[in-house]
Amino acid sequence: MLGSPYWNPKTETLSRAELDSLRLAKLRVLCRHAMSSAHYRRAFAQAGFEPDQLRGLGDLRRIPLLTRAEWMHGQEVNPPFGDLPVTTPEAAIRVHTTSGTSGSTPLRALDTRQDWAWVAEMWAYGLWGAGVRAHDTAYIAFGYGSFIGFWGLHDAAQRIGALVVPGGAQTTGSRLRQILDFGATVVASTPTYALRLAEEAVALGIDLPASPVRRLILSGEPAGSIPETRALIERAWGAAVHDTAGMTEVGTITTFECAHHPGGMHIIEDQVIEEVLDPLTLEPVPYGVVGERVVTSFGRAGIPLLRYRTADLVERVPHDVCGCGRGFDVYRGGILGRADDMKLIRGTNVYPRAVEQIVRQFPDITEFQVRFERTGIRDEVVVRVESPTGVPADLGRRLSEAHEGLKFRVEQAEPDTLPRFELKARRFVDTRTAPLGATR
Repeated sequence: MLGSPYWNPKTETLSRAELDSLRLAKLRVLCRHAMSSAHYRRAFAQAGFEPDQLRGLGDLRRIPLLTRAEWMHGQEVNPPFGDLPVTTPEAAIRVHTTSGTSGSTPLRALDTRQDWAWVAEMWAYGLWGAGVRAHDTAYIAFGYGSFIGFWGLHDAAQRIGALVVPGGAQTTGSRLRQILDFGATVVASTPTYALRLAEEAVALGIDLPASPVRRLILSGEPAGSIPETRALIERAWGAAVHDTAGMTEVGTITTFECAHHPGGMHIIEDQVIEEVLDPLTLEPVPYGVVGERVVTSFGRAGIPLLRYRTADLVERVPHDVCGCGRGFDVYRGGILGRADDMKLIRGTNVYPRAVEQIVRQFPDITEFQVRFERTGIRDEVVVRVESPTGVPADLGRRLSEAHEGLKFRVEQAEPDTLPRFELKARRFVDTRTAPLGATR
């Protein structure tokens, strides 16, 4: 490992045939293990599936899909943890929840000691791939609540041997002072909070590019892979951005951006199976076609996870688009957004990523908010921006050109009046009461 660009050289450089053989063996073990879960016993029986039917990875599609709604229903019927777990609270050592940014009741996940070792291992793939080493000091700008967030990164950085500084619950200014006081070389945060830290640094007269920070490890939002947003962050910090993606349901990250910056994130394919399906037909899509990411996790023992529909939109491309030598395929552009984030306004689809790509082309915009409003029988999109130089003259035109001529009303907000976020940003506010797209 020392001197190698790979955390696990043996598996990260496997051929496709070798990877498939390894994953099939793990899938068989996982399916037998899942038979201890009340949910999977029922789901397998309803689908007519038995683990002995797995003769090749093509048989993966015999396994029924799992949705968030099913997980939530299990929690409601059998609180507090539902019928997915195969472990008990007495045998578990941790409980985490989803961030709840959608406003729904958070999912609850139990983890065993074995699970948590795997969570850290997965993060170690990403940190090592980004160039984090034992000589680094890693500052984790995270509140350490029940949201799983950067807990696993904390443990992985310690596993690598880096000095870890937990940010904890404190003000943004206090965190910046700690970053400087401890000489942090790596900072971990959401993309939104990396920008918030940079904004506060300017206010405090701190020259971030002159600090020792050389890498930012981002997670929690697709914005880390939006070129305009990452360029803004890299300029503000004078440091390289490395994006990652995971979710509480899986327990950890499953994709990471390596030091080669191939324009996407590698899937940790020795530890997970990630399918890309058409979200309507649920049929597999080929390389280069956007679809929904569906995850099967080999490492979570307490809650088996088979074919979980994430609602994340991705475009998968072969591993050789990157010159790093890994055999792991890549999601071009990272996580492109979520299927359930789309808003239909007068017949035009509006995605958060598409709006942010344009807004972040204007460096003077320090924060923004998008509001979906109804005026009479007409749906409107209002983009509110904070900018010391005023509303950019052509922001509305660029937004309109990117959305089939849909008109955006752009307004200037008073300084420091728009919300700031430490975790996942909630910049898109829908104030309409009728179903989306019900009026034109």
